[in-house]
Order: sequence, then structure tokens, then C-alpha cells
Amino acid sequence: MATFFDTLIATIALGSLYALVALGYTLVYGVLKFINFAHSDIFVLGAWTSFTSAVAVTTLLDTQGVPPWWVGALVLMLAVLVCATTGYLIERLAYRPLRKAPRLNVLITAIGVSLLLQNVGQLPGYPVVRDNVPPAAATADASAPAAQGQTLATLPFGPTPRSMPQLLPNAVLNDSAVASGTITAGSGRGQVRLDQPIEILPDRQYALVVTRTVDGEPRTTTFRLVGIEGGRIEAGTDIGTQPRRDPIDFENATYRLVLSPVVALRLIDVLIVVSSIALMIVLQYVVFHTRLGSAMRALSFNTETAALMGINVNRVISITFVMGTALAAAAAFLYTQKYTSLSQPASAVWVLLGLKAFVAAVVGGIGNVRGAVLGGFLIAGLELFGSTYSEVLITAAGGSSGIGTALRDIYVFGLLILVLLVRPAGILGTVTREKV
Repeated sequence: MATFFDTLIATIALGSLYALVALGYTLVYGVLKFINFAHSDIFVLGAWTSFTSAVAVTTLLDTQGVPPWWVGALVLMLAVLVCATTGYLIERLAYRPLRKAPRLNVLITAIGVSLLLQNVGQLPGYPVVRDNVPPAAATADASAPAAQGQTLATLPFGPTPRSMPQLLPNAVLNDSAVASGTITAGSGRGQVRLDQPIEILPDRQYALVVTRTVDGEPRTTTFRLVGIEGGRIEAGTDIGTQPRRDPIDFENATYRLVLSPVVALRLIDVLIVVSSIALMIVLQYVVFHTRLGSAMRALSFNTETAALMGINVNRVISITFVMGTALAAAAAFLYTQKYTSLSQPASAVWVLLGLKAFVAAVVGGIGNVRGAVLGGFLIAGLELFGSTYSEVLITAAGGSSGIGTALRDIYVFGLLILVLLVRPAGILGTVTREKV
């Protein structure tokens, strides 16, 4: 049962991200009736812009741990600004001159823009953020690499994978503190002693949250308990912890012993879902309850007639691209907070993620806002539930572990084939007829 709820939580969070990216595909297709294959690379641009901005701000502030909340908001706005500007330039320079050209020309251009963004993004770039200069290097030649510090971020982003700084808290919301007090170092490295007896339940996970004041600022570190099977542990007994730290790290420190829940509900997942739903509601309102939305829907029926009715076609199309790329930037920022390892800009990981978001749009009914949201959750659910339970069944049958996980992409694209065979317009899509 715990596996089911863990998978359900992951599905809702990942489905929210797929839905945001799929909405970008749907908006452009709904207005211009072509697939913007460069949209997935806008998502990559948003992820790497978030990384570069986050590293620059946190290095400037020299923060330890999770920075203030406004840092995350600032990084999100910078990512949205960069991606929205890029989306506008792509529409203005690449797609607008081909608006009356054959569809194949636009398709080839979209693929070319995608390849351009990928390859430019992984070029070896100019260092824009360096680590703080070590004290030993401060007296050295200022032009020496050691004196300049280690390169943390470059523009372009380069071919090296990076790790995204944590800007949003990733606390477990449903854990419970079972004890608290003062802590001292034990007899060996990595061992600690608590000031009161504790009762450890078997087959449950515990975390030891240790807080110590350094230079007037509290520093919090989370440890795992090791070498404990369960039962009562008296005060002053040596307890093993991981990661192992020196005794000085436990001087004048306090602790909280936290019992991890069977099914963890993390704050980052809640923030992703709430933010995504809020953006979807705003987009729904804009499309169906504003003059801009009326103009977008008019263009989706007939561009020439909409122009005759006084609609500024170029402006509406540009705004559509800006809205779609802004949603991709928001999804990219949230994605980097949940999955902090960033592959290089041209990695197949990003390509596959963009394809799954496109599949979500097609399955739900491309051109339909509600369909893109539905498709995002369906794709995420099929991917995660399929891989999780097929892995369980294969392992129980004596098969090799990892096979079920390797099949996750087959489930996604298998659903795409099935939907195209049974309902080519998508689940919520409508069949259109053309008079000849």
C-alpha cells in the first residue's frame, strides 16, 4: 500500500510538470496548426537559466542551506524572462517569415531551431560565476586560476552536467519528532550520545536533525541512524550516524529525533502541484474569459477572417508564443527543484522528456487546453505505475531487477499508438472536417 501512495504522489507531481510543458505545444498548435519542436529546448533553456541564476545569486549572498524564499522567486522570474524573450525571437525571426509557406518548410525550420538551441547550449562557455577565492589563493597572482576560484557556471552552459542548488524547502510534511534535547559526541567518529532514552521501532527509518551555531548562525545537518535494529536505547549510549562527522561538529548542539513516515509527503511536491494548478487556472481564464483569449480562439478557426475582424494577428501569435514559453520556464524551474541533477543541454534525457510532454498533448487532444492537462497526468501515471508494478511482478517471478523500469517508455509510446488508432484527435480532441 505504501508503494501505491508513493507512486501516486510522484505521479501527481510529474504529471503537473508534463501538463505545463504540454500546454505550450497545445497553445501554438491551436493557433498556428503546427508543432513547435523547439518547445522542449525552451524547457532546457529554462532549466539551465534557473541553474545559472541560482548559482550566481547564492554565490553572491554566500548562503548556507536553503536561501530566503525571494531567491527562488527571483530565479523563476529570470527564467521566465529569458525563455519568453527567446520564444518571441523564435516566432519573429524563424516562423513569421514562413507563415504562408508550405507546412513542411515550417516543420524543418522548427527542427533546425531545436538543433541550434541544443548545440549552442552545450558550447564551452565563458565563466560568469566563480567560487569564492580561497584564503590561501588571495595573496597569489590575481590572474592565476586558483586565485579566481573554481568555475561554477558559464554562458553558454557547456557540456558538463551540474547539480541545481536547492532553492525551495524539501522538508517532509508528515514526519513526527519523537525526541529532542542536547547531543554530544560519542567515543568514536560518527557516534553521538543523546541526553535521554529513546524507543526505536523495528523496520522504521529515523532521522537525527542536529542544529549547531557557527559564527552566530544556526547550521542544521540531517543524519541517519545506523547499526540499530530497534528497542530501547538508554541515555548516553553510543549511536552510529551517517554521514560520519568529527566530534567538533556536535559541540554545543541540539537535536530532534524524527520518525520518517511510511509514505512521505514532501513540501516540494506540494509546491509543484499548487503552482502548476494555479498557472493552469490562470491560462484557462485567459483563454476563455478575456479578449486576448477570444482573439486566440478566433485565430484558431481562421486567420484571415480574424484579421478582417480587426484582430492584430502578429501580436496575438507573438503573445501565444510568449505564454507557452513562460509556462515551459516555470515547469523547468520546478523540475530542477525536484530533480536536481541537470544533464548537458543536448542530452537525450531532455529530448525524451520533451517527447513525453508532446505525447501528453496528443493523447489529451492537441489544441485543447483541458486535454493537455489530462494527457500530462495520464502519461505520468502510466509511466510511473507501469514501471513500478511491472518491476514488482518481474522481481517476484524471479526475473532481473531493472527490467520494469526499462519498459516505462514503452508504456508511454504504446498509449500514443493506441490513442491514434482508436481516437486520432485525442481523448478530448474534436474531429475537424475540411470542405474541398
